[in-house]
Amino acid sequence: MISDTFAAETAHMYTIKIKFEQKGLEPVVLENIASGDSLLEVLLDHDIDLHHNCGGVCACSTCHLYLDKGEEFVEELSEKEEDFIDRAVNPRINSRLGCQCVLQDGGGVVEITLPDQTQFLGE
Repeated sequence: MISDTFAAETAHMYTIKIKFEQKGLEPVVLENIASGDSLLEVLLDHDIDLHHNCGGVCACSTCHLYLDKGEEFVEELSEKEEDFIDRAVNPRINSRLGCQCVLQDGGGVVEITLPDQTQFLGE
């Protein structure tokens, strides 16, 4: 039987479902992810490659991803982020920068798609 404390704690955790546009990579599900980190940090902590040439400070567009579900769980799109998204490869209406998608207090399911990372040279 699961304790009430554990159930309350996991109710405030995130599940991150990741799909990849890069051929040969299978979807990944990360569970029990705490709030406070950006999606970029979560991915890197789990050895999932997402380029981040500027170091995750919203000064480039290499950590570009598609936020398919869960936009209500991350910080809102800023004008600065929107400017960099316009420079990203293949931007879409659901484009975001992984460094700017900080998981807010709460919990839920976030679904993202990562563009093919082989299109970038270096890091």
